[in-house]
Amino acid sequence: MVLAISFLEAPLKFRAPGITVRLGLGIGRIVFRALNVAEGVLLVVAAVAVAVGDAPGAVLVPLVALAVLLAAQLLVLRPRLNRRSDRVLAGEDLPRSREHIVYVAAEVVKVALLVTLGVGALSAVG
Repeated sequence: MVLAISFLEAPLKFRAPGITVRLGLGIGRIVFRALNVAEGVLLVVAAVAVAVGDAPGAVLVPLVALAVLLAAQLLVLRPRLNRRSDRVLAGEDLPRSREHIVYVAAEVVKVALLVTLGVGALSAVG
């Protein structure tokens, strides 16, 4: 989901014919809100599975890191990006934001952590 939305849907929607910045931002807000809800639910499911099972550090460490990263995105970065997009939607002409670059970097780290978590989980099983 992270790869599809953050690295495909998000940048490509602005290249679609007829998509304005206002429309793209509106779509992006809805899509990322849904992604974050799904991420939160899956994080809780994974945390319950780890709590019930006997998870090695190869699973626990990336899971905790993912939880911290998702919390930072939801509690710090997303509100800042939403305030900025509110200004753009109100007609302000703003330069690219550093928060957006930080969010993209966080998504890259998230993908690396998800791969690490998956490898750790598979190694624990096999």
